Amino acid sequence: MGRLNDLKAQGQAVWLDFVDRKFLNEGGLKKLVEEDGLTGVTSNPSIFEKAMGHGDAYDDSLANYDKQHPGAATIDRYEAQAVEDIQVAADTLRPVYDKLDGKDGYVSLEVSPYIADDTDAAISEAQKLWAMVDKPNLMIKIPGTLAGAPAISATIAQGINVNVTLLFALDAYIRVAEAYATGLEERVRQGQPIDRIASVASFFVSRIDGSIDKEIDRRVGENDPESEALKAVRGKVAIANAKLAYQWFLDFEKSERWQALAAKGAQSQRLLWASTGTKDKAYPDTLYVDSLIGRDTVNTMPPTTMDAFRERGTVAAALVEGVDEAKHVLAEAERLGLKLTGVTDTLVLEGVASFAKAFDDLLGALAAKQPAHA
Repeated sequence: MGRLNDLKAQGQAVWLDFVDRKFLNEGGLKKLVEEDGLTGVTSNPSIFEKAMGHGDAYDDSLANYDKQHPGAATIDRYEAQAVEDIQVAADTLRPVYDKLDGKDGYVSLEVSPYIADDTDAAISEAQKLWAMVDKPNLMIKIPGTLAGAPAISATIAQGINVNVTLLFALDAYIRVAEAYATGLEERVRQGQPIDRIASVASFFVSRIDGSIDKEIDRRVGENDPESEALKAVRGKVAIANAKLAYQWFLDFEKSERWQALAAKGAQSQRLLWASTGTKDKAYPDTLYVDSLIGRDTVNTMPPTTMDAFRERGTVAAALVEGVDEAKHVLAEAERLGLKLTGVTDTLVLEGVASFAKAFDDLLGALAAKQPAHA
């Protein structure tokens, strides 16, 4: 069976944080589904920039599109290619979706990063992409910004599955978890079913440690009087933050509000651990998988992290262990002035900016491949 398959027994789903046409056409996704129990795929502007902006895997398809749609806008050319990939991935995962009765088997496609702070635009684009892909096992990715929360409620109320992306802070997660519940409650008021609506809340993990650790290293390098205490929390803040978010999830599931929805068939909005590749070579390359295993969660892994866990990961219900220690780590981080709230606020802005830049680069690369007469 293997370690990746063993995660299923812990109630955790394994998703792949990668997609490109060559990989899909060569049966790479199908192989992971069959051999490793993979049950989902995530994409984002950075992944599509790498896939489409480099190499020639999309050249023939782009050329055919340009013949049929001379003069098409670059954004339309991108969407046509992205939708095709997402449809193929959705079809590959459809047997999983059917077998699990809609509880898993999803592929995610993100709204434009340009509209992360525009509620109405996010709702409109979610509707457009949902219609274009036209697959029940699609999730539309909407950033968990202040503007994103009402967009999530509205989109869920319309029966569209949502992957909430770019979550870093506990308060932002609580806001989008409640937005999911609000969307489901609106469907109930409309007399619509809610048992086939799915959502995940994507917590980005390693980027928190990357930012916090950089500040720790700076202060230790300057012989800060709290150097030993600073070193004691290095590489622990992101996991502690995730563990407390999971505790909130477990408590929310017991609430009267959620129980009323569950009685009508509502699916849990699973926490999804994203950015799980280890950035610091001082840490094990399976750190953000080993430490975050728990029921009703998802870990979306880049291929290198998936390979590493398959070879040497540790399978245990680590997410519910060391909760008091996690509280201590976050209390220490606050005492030491590491300003987790400021870090997470900045990371949201940087994440949106990073995806926007990737989108800029992608559209630039596609524009360069557009025939002069088109």
